[in-house]
Amino acid sequence: MKVLVIDDEKSIRNTMKEILEFENHEVSLAASGKEGLEMAHGGNFDVIFCDIKMPEMDGVEVLEKIVESGMDSSVVMISGHGTIDTAVECIKKGAFDFIQKPLDLNRIFITLKNATDKTSLIKETKVLKRKVSGVQEIIGESPAIKKIKEMIDRVAATDARVLITGSNGTGKELVARWLHEKSNRSSMPFIEVNCAAIPGELIESELFGHEKGAFTSAIKQHKGKFEQADGGTLFLDEIGDMSLAAQAKVLRVLQENKLTRVGSDKDIRVNVRVVAATNKNLLEEIEKGNFREDLYHRLSVIIIHVPPLKDRIEDIPVLVKHFISAICEENGMPERQIADDAVAELQNHNWTGNIRELRNVTERLLILGGPTITREDVLTYATPNL
Repeated sequence: MKVLVIDDEKSIRNTMKEILEFENHEVSLAASGKEGLEMAHGGNFDVIFCDIKMPEMDGVEVLEKIVESGMDSSVVMISGHGTIDTAVECIKKGAFDFIQKPLDLNRIFITLKNATDKTSLIKETKVLKRKVSGVQEIIGESPAIKKIKEMIDRVAATDARVLITGSNGTGKELVARWLHEKSNRSSMPFIEVNCAAIPGELIESELFGHEKGAFTSAIKQHKGKFEQADGGTLFLDEIGDMSLAAQAKVLRVLQENKLTRVGSDKDIRVNVRVVAATNKNLLEEIEKGNFREDLYHRLSVIIIHVPPLKDRIEDIPVLVKHFISAICEENGMPERQIADDAVAELQNHNWTGNIRELRNVTERLLILGGPTITREDVLTYATPNL
């Protein structure tokens, strides 16, 4: 179990460390509220003991920021001058418990066990929720990620079309899935089309379907992605790679809410919310004549930009801890730890592949690194030898 002790009294910190390490807990220490909050953000601690009166930032403010960030850690407040009113205030603000100094050994152990049980339950509940919804949560508390989460909450309940922009590997598909998951269409299909992966001569058949005999290999009727997504959400990934001919037909569907299968002259009405994504600058593509301006305006009612990992390095510690937990769970491995200087080294890495690359590197470190992933492991394995 990982425990963080935040207290400006050195004797208290050292005593807590000695007691808890004797019980085989991994203990980190912070001498101020500001230092403790920084460590809490990147440490994935099970329990945090936090003194109320401290320099730079008092314990109540630390508690509030930890609760606001959505961390799983249980926070136990400690104080040498506590009152019932103070204890009640801390509990109301989200503290798990309140302990007065001088600290009682039995009380510490009982509180630690109960707090650990609560943290484990929170983590298990989150895992179960992910399994039920099938959608991975969006990890991070950087200003950019908070803005994206806020946009999703505001936009999801509407039928407004959304264009998601950003580099490869930043998580555009995840944003699209959450727009669907939080919408009134969540019980209906979410259909994804990778426009870059379908040959140009097949894109119309894939999107709009075809009738039997429409072309040589059309041995039976086929419903296209628009029909499959009827009532739900159609995610057009890498739409910047779609041919101009297909763009014209997509525009018609968006304008009229109806389509015609290849080889048919019958109109079929559809009720689909379209979410599109691209790693290209569509305005530049319009200037080059590669993308229709009228389609761009149809798709970009709301624009959500997903930033590259280099612009949100403060999210790397929590992302790495999340990937370690997920990968260990998927492979039936005991959960591993990563040293703080190893995380700092990952923050200095040039993440051209963004979140996707970070997950791959984390998996590589778990396979090739030591029992605790070190900075040397990161230097050795983060960049593969080609």
